[in-house]
Amino acid sequence: MVSDGGSGTGDRAGVSGKVANEGAVLLDKLRSAVGRYVVLPSEEALTAVTLWVAASHIQPSLQHAPRLAVVGPTKGCGKSRVLDVLHETVHQPMMTVNTSPAVVFRVIGKNPPTLLVDEADTIFGPKAGDKEDLRGLLNAGHQRNRPAWRISGPEHKPTAFPTFAMAALAGIGDLPDTIMDRAVVLRMHKRKPGERITPFRSRYSVPELNAVRDRLATWLTPLRSTAAAYVPKMPVEDRAADTWEPLVIVADLAGGRWPAQARAACLAMTRNEVVQDEQTTLKTRLLRDTRRVFEQEGNKEALRSQDLLAALIQDAEAPWAEYGAKGLNAYHLANLLRDFGISPANHRFENGRQAKAYARNQFLDAWARYCPDRAQPAPAAGHEFAPARPPHGKPPTPPSGTLPVGPPDGPAGPKPTR
Repeated sequence: MVSDGGSGTGDRAGVSGKVANEGAVLLDKLRSAVGRYVVLPSEEALTAVTLWVAASHIQPSLQHAPRLAVVGPTKGCGKSRVLDVLHETVHQPMMTVNTSPAVVFRVIGKNPPTLLVDEADTIFGPKAGDKEDLRGLLNAGHQRNRPAWRISGPEHKPTAFPTFAMAALAGIGDLPDTIMDRAVVLRMHKRKPGERITPFRSRYSVPELNAVRDRLATWLTPLRSTAAAYVPKMPVEDRAADTWEPLVIVADLAGGRWPAQARAACLAMTRNEVVQDEQTTLKTRLLRDTRRVFEQEGNKEALRSQDLLAALIQDAEAPWAEYGAKGLNAYHLANLLRDFGISPANHRFENGRQAKAYARNQFLDAWARYCPDRAQPAPAAGHEFAPARPPHGKPPTPPSGTLPVGPPDGPAGPKPTR
């Protein structure tokens, strides 16, 4: 996934020093403005957001439309505030919280908007069956020339609707692999005591951010043809390179410290996701194993922590007996389940005794989202639940099949046989 690509700064043909210097100053201003309104997880993340915003202004010249996944374990981590800032700085923003898929399909064209999707976890969750068209669009729109075919119009003619558009998606918990593998990922956290931000007030915040946006557009719009022909040297490979290339292109157009800074952010955040993938895989395995233990115990209302641990460790095919220095313990178990909103609590059992225990109803939502019962009908291909990622952070094989057929603003027509 990671290569030894150079900085690429020597390949910026056609970009004058004056224009590049202007770009570096503008990116500095944008970075400073974003950092005043949100606390991002790292300096690299702040650099990435800055470059992602700028890249939205050269979308027509790009081959890939990187997603920006703004995720956090709980509410109150600043995800919606990130979207507020993006709305005032990106090219032609389009909020899609309550927008119908029909509108989105018709708005995307040769000069696509930048889609901003709040509460994205509700679009991809197990109960989001009525948002199939929007899920398909968000999955397909990462790469140019991946239209969605629909039967449309009074004559019911097959019509190709463009899907290519940059998109920022904010939600609780990880989004499906089909999104995360094509995204610059911001893992948001609640602010610590002492971390201060400037309150976002429309009266003065919007004009300030709009002024930066307009200057970005003035700088980058004339450079779209240069960006389209430019192939930067990338420090990563494969899908990660596709996702980060637009950001690196902008950095190289700006010059100054931005080319090196962009590549450092790319390396750091890509490597962080490789580590996160390994942890996510382990946590998903834990969810599956806890469900198995509850089923073996007759789906009791609750299981004592020590009984759940003992059952997990006794599975010879599971990694829990060798987890940590001495095997999985109560602290490890609580820590692995914390991101799913699952924690032990005092529970009174039938014999009248109290003990620390895990209630089964705490697991139901996580089981449904991350390891759905295989006996139930599987979701449509390429939508709610993507195939698990292969080891070592390598990107999965692109999903096969086509998007569902049907008019974007009416009942679906007959679907083709796969």
